Amino acid sequence: MIIRALSVGPIMANCFIVGCETTRQAAVIDPGADADRILKKLADERLTVSYIIDTHGHFDHAGANRRLKEATGAILVIHELDKPMLQNLSTMSAMFGMSAENSPPPDMTVQDGDIIRIGSITLTVLHTPGHTPGGISLVTDGCVFVGDTLFAGSIGRTDFPGGDYDTLISSIRNKLYPLDDRTVVYTGHGPDTTIGSEKRFNPFVTGA
Repeated sequence: MIIRALSVGPIMANCFIVGCETTRQAAVIDPGADADRILKKLADERLTVSYIIDTHGHFDHAGANRRLKEATGAILVIHELDKPMLQNLSTMSAMFGMSAENSPPPDMTVQDGDIIRIGSITLTVLHTPGHTPGGISLVTDGCVFVGDTLFAGSIGRTDFPGGDYDTLISSIRNKLYPLDDRTVVYTGHGPDTTIGSEKRFNPFVTGA
């Protein structure tokens, strides 16, 4: 499995390219900005995008949806509950003094337990709300892509519209912490971590 990370946009969100070494098919997770950089990386790795997956509907994770979809024709995926947010990326980004294009509507919506296949790679969808109502995490062999649900030593903000602290903590405890302690956690901002490390040291959610 190929995993490449790019820090994109002024908020430095993590965008991930996940590719199958055999078929060279790929998914782009959270293309928040810098579509040209993402496309160049895909070309450098000789990967063809099958899916564009938003872990949630905030502009810093979905702002390059339109340009990436126009360039690749890939299937755009988000949870049903965050689907309406894609039409408000421009307004949302302007509130922070930034700019983002509104996204096309998704081609596919997912819910907890759904499977997305990219070549030989299987991504299992976990519904992990709290940062947003439709936040998702994506589990595959030995790793999980969590968007803004969990960070190294921290958690996602819950003071935005649709956020809820208790729901977020429940998502982490009941969906993420049951994963193997060795699971690598690819976060929406900042460094990678592991499930085991967060269970032991995260001051917001310690313990299984």
